[in-house]
Amino acid sequence: MEKAILVAIDGSVYSGNSLEYLAKLFGPDSTVALHLLGVVPSGGGGKDWMFEVDPLRGQSAETEQRGSRARKQLADAEDLLIRNGIARERIETKVIIAASISNAIRNEAERGNYDSVVIGRRGLGTVGNMFFGSISGELIEKCHKVPLWIVDGLASAWRFLLAVHSRPSSLLAADYLAHVLKNHPGAEICLYHSNPVFGNQHKAKAEDFHPIWGKEWCDQYLDLDNYLMYAHFQLLVEGGIPRSRIVQLPSQMHLDAGSDLVRQAKKYRCGTIVIGRRSRNLTKGQLKGVSDKAVNQAQDVAVWLAG
Repeated sequence: MEKAILVAIDGSVYSGNSLEYLAKLFGPDSTVALHLLGVVPSGGGGKDWMFEVDPLRGQSAETEQRGSRARKQLADAEDLLIRNGIARERIETKVIIAASISNAIRNEAERGNYDSVVIGRRGLGTVGNMFFGSISGELIEKCHKVPLWIVDGLASAWRFLLAVHSRPSSLLAADYLAHVLKNHPGAEICLYHSNPVFGNQHKAKAEDFHPIWGKEWCDQYLDLDNYLMYAHFQLLVEGGIPRSRIVQLPSQMHLDAGSDLVRQAKKYRCGTIVIGRRSRNLTKGQLKGVSDKAVNQAQDVAVWLAG
């Protein structure tokens, strides 16, 4: 398998939505393996958290019941994927006991060399439970080594809005998107730059891109004065995306980039928004606000935070 996807499962309709999204996205792609993860919270004031340290230690009856329920949820999730065209040999399941659900998901994602970690979430303005509420917020804050996909509602999986800006993180997102969609039979990618009404986004210097793509490639393809539209296009083509499936959307002025991305995704019927994240020590800048607002306002849309 070329790509491995970690999927957090809690048996809710929200994790079911994420499974259906993945089935639509990867149904015909035999190079993708889906790893379904159920996390059993040790909870309460008991000693079950010690099971993470000493797996031979006994578990409480309550934790045993939770574990049995989690295994049933994973079996149901596996059946849902199979009914939607995913071969059984492409699916793995795992249940773990942990004191912190978000930390357990993040640790598993970072240990397992996954291409992404996927979670479902409740709709706009509601408070989720288990994985799909505060847990998604904690993962957005803490999970930076593995791209994070947050699926809201019934997101489609054939047209993607790639948020374009003049920074290396944006080109890394394009490179990542091409890797994920390499074997997709008909995915379309819309390149879009959201132009702020007040102030200008800081542009990186050409030499900032050299360590990753090399000076020769940068000299040929970087178009910093055009928000790197051509550079994004070139990386997608080099990654195997047909030119005919890539379109450049007209830039629009905005007061709120996160809201604008969601609005443009709806306008152009894009079921997924892809945003390049800055490195962890820089996430307090504008892009953190953009990704946060896009996630919070997305309805029936998946948001990928890459890089």
